[in-house]
Amino acid sequence: MRSSIRARLTAAAAAAGLILGGLAPSGPVVAADPLVLRAGTDQDLQVLNPFNSILVVDFEVFTLNYDLLVNFGPDLEPTPGFADQWSVSDDGLTWTFRIREGMKWSDGTPATSEDARYTYQLALDADAKSQASADGYYLGAGYLEPYLLNAGVTAVSAPDPRTLVVETSFASTLLLQAYVPILPKHIWSKYTLDDIANVSATPFLNEPPVVGTGPYQAVEWKPGEFIRFTRNPNYWGPQGAADEVIILTFDNADTMVQALKTGELDYVRGVQPAQFDALKTEPNIVTVAGVSNGFSEIAFNTKGNTEGYGGSTSALTDPGFRDALGWAVDQAKLVEVTLGGYGTPGDSIVPPFHTRWYTRPDNPRSFNLDEANRRLDAAGYTRGTDGRRLDKEGQPIVLRVTWPSSEAENETNAQFIKEWWGQVGIGVDAYVTEEGKLLEDVVPPVAGGPANFDVQLWGWVGDPDPTSLLNVLRTEEIGSFSDSFWSNARYDELFLQQRAEADTAKRFDMIKEMQNLAYDEAPYIVMYYDAELHAYRTDKFAGWRSQPSEGGTPLFGYGSGGYTVLTDVNAVPTPGPTDVTAPTAGSSPTPSGTGGGGDSLPLILGAGGLVVIVAVAIILLRRRPAAAEDE
Repeated sequence: MRSSIRARLTAAAAAAGLILGGLAPSGPVVAADPLVLRAGTDQDLQVLNPFNSILVVDFEVFTLNYDLLVNFGPDLEPTPGFADQWSVSDDGLTWTFRIREGMKWSDGTPATSEDARYTYQLALDADAKSQASADGYYLGAGYLEPYLLNAGVTAVSAPDPRTLVVETSFASTLLLQAYVPILPKHIWSKYTLDDIANVSATPFLNEPPVVGTGPYQAVEWKPGEFIRFTRNPNYWGPQGAADEVIILTFDNADTMVQALKTGELDYVRGVQPAQFDALKTEPNIVTVAGVSNGFSEIAFNTKGNTEGYGGSTSALTDPGFRDALGWAVDQAKLVEVTLGGYGTPGDSIVPPFHTRWYTRPDNPRSFNLDEANRRLDAAGYTRGTDGRRLDKEGQPIVLRVTWPSSEAENETNAQFIKEWWGQVGIGVDAYVTEEGKLLEDVVPPVAGGPANFDVQLWGWVGDPDPTSLLNVLRTEEIGSFSDSFWSNARYDELFLQQRAEADTAKRFDMIKEMQNLAYDEAPYIVMYYDAELHAYRTDKFAGWRSQPSEGGTPLFGYGSGGYTVLTDVNAVPTPGPTDVTAPTAGSSPTPSGTGGGGDSLPLILGAGGLVVIVAVAIILLRRRPAAAEDE
């Protein structure tokens, strides 16, 4: 779930001395006066083990530390990563990747195809263990292995140090979009699969200094505050001007934006609409409203109060009840007020970013309280003497509506929802939950959790292909990705068919049917597709490049390319041309195509808590990927 949201307030005493302008974490630096890129986010980095990644910032961190087998280019096209060339057999079932020659891990150890084989085999081993377990088995948070499983990967081998062979059960280009970092076998193989997979108490925390092949390596991390990276001396590709990268966590968006204004930060993600408008007139600052590759939704606990689930009423299990409440949500109003116009009203779980795959529902709802009342009456939810509707057991319906503490904008959404649903006889108890607690509350009993919620307001971030977003609602994901516990056999069947369908028109028809099934049964009511509001300064770094070039953002995208093209605006010019473009040469797409075009990753949208002192003032995507993230 690459999505936003994790908020935690650190003590002012702990933050004192961490004044952004003079941030000087302990530890070695790469130069006497390093050029430091400081980026602010409203998400709180929770892990350095990539298999436990959930938030957008988690993915951002591991793509600085590590390479993907195949990277994402400026417009989301496949470009060289750990592998510099690839080809596929005529039947589309066997992929051969050439690992770049002479590449080394940041600790100087040679990086070979065996590292890639080891990494992919971890995912296959976890899947095999899951198939043999009645309760399922997940590699950490369970977000990464689906990239390989949904591409049909069945076996991996490394016949020589520069060759990786991947076999699949069906022809698909999804393998070229696998968001799985290649890990150093000589570090990770010291630990068992269970060591790596344990989310709550992982023996292997992957603590700094991290060993990777990415452009920067994490050397210092203070959870809830910041993570610091220095240049990887063994990086194989062009590196940006920054000697160090520091990503700082903010609990307060006002503080973060103020730090950008004063030059304490160079880049910010998670700007609120009013702040975004105000920044447009600030000198040396550029604002970017990125097109959303995700959505924010009203998610129902569709198992309600069935055995083991912590919902408050059986009404939650009824698609007719959920559909009726969809008629009592004015998405256009939420876009206008909550987003300040920076977004579009939502409907499908596949956002319009995916121009080839998005479709409007066949039977769309509109904001109509009379229709909502009519449908609730028809579904048998009568009103009591106080006007409150009763469930089938005769109990008044009062839905607990909550949202993660890092997404303050959902307080506004919740107040509107409370008013609208109240007008159709549904009580609402609206409250915020600390993000970490909410992540625990949404775990279902099959995974040892309480499923202790009725309705949550959160969101998901997608990948360049819609498969990851579609995957969230599969029955198989209950206990992993699924946060609504919805199950539909036809939806599950179509998911498996579409991921193996090479004919675009046929695949579209399958994805369209899936979108309609999810819309009609309403495990989610998609509120809106909110824009990614970012801003950056131009008086320290130049060369900012959005990804994709139309409607994208420079950082917090796909891969690490945005960091590698930055230049120092104060650098003394050197004779001759300077190439600051991302590496694109060397890949060898085959006649069957490379995929990875310009469609639209999970996550949960998350935010973190850092108390920062700016001047004398002590002043913050949904988890999903959507993963993602921004689960």
